[in-house]
Amino acid sequence: MSNDQPTSGQPPEDDPFSKKPPGSQPPPSSGSPYGSAPPPPPPHDPGPYGGGQYGGTDPLAGMPPLAEPGKRILARLIDFLIISIPLYLISLPWGGAVEMSDGGNDDDVSDVFAQTYSGHQLLWSLIALVVYVAYDTYFTHKDGRTLGKRLLKLRVAMLNDGRVPDTGSAFLRAVVLWVPALLCCPCLWWLINIVLMFTDKPYKQGLQDKAAKTVVVVTN
Repeated sequence: MSNDQPTSGQPPEDDPFSKKPPGSQPPPSSGSPYGSAPPPPPPHDPGPYGGGQYGGTDPLAGMPPLAEPGKRILARLIDFLIISIPLYLISLPWGGAVEMSDGGNDDDVSDVFAQTYSGHQLLWSLIALVVYVAYDTYFTHKDGRTLGKRLLKLRVAMLNDGRVPDTGSAFLRAVVLWVPALLCCPCLWWLINIVLMFTDKPYKQGLQDKAAKTVVVVTN
């Protein structure tokens, strides 16, 4: 067995397995992302939400979690029933929300039905539009919660700071949501919004949220 002792001196600089004595590490360069301190924890777990699409920091930092799409859909359905059922009952003395008539002439049945249906439905659609927009605007501006959202513990919040939307933002959100839904393309509009709530990254915003710069979050 050889009794040769290792030569004294510093190990080669290019030896990847050598341990440097304490204090021999060079100070971190000014370009290091962390400096001399350990990296701070992220202000908000970007897990399901991603990074700061609206700036360098995540707007959701410190805010409650985003609401699940299923709960949002159920809350909207509750709001829809709360408004639509009373509106339908109120319309009954005037023939209901949709009036059908045969016109007394078999040859003109389709024409009379189309005219009566269109005029009557348009009137009640306009009435419903005013009621839905007023309902959404009032409750969203009041505390961010319609009755449906209150039952499911959800709230509308401004994306940039989490506060309750002001009147202008609440009104814009309600108009973007309900005007297309009631006057032009209800099925397509709801489908687009439902798909967006499931697929939009990182804030699960519907079209009304994107217009008003809001998100829907969970409350206690």
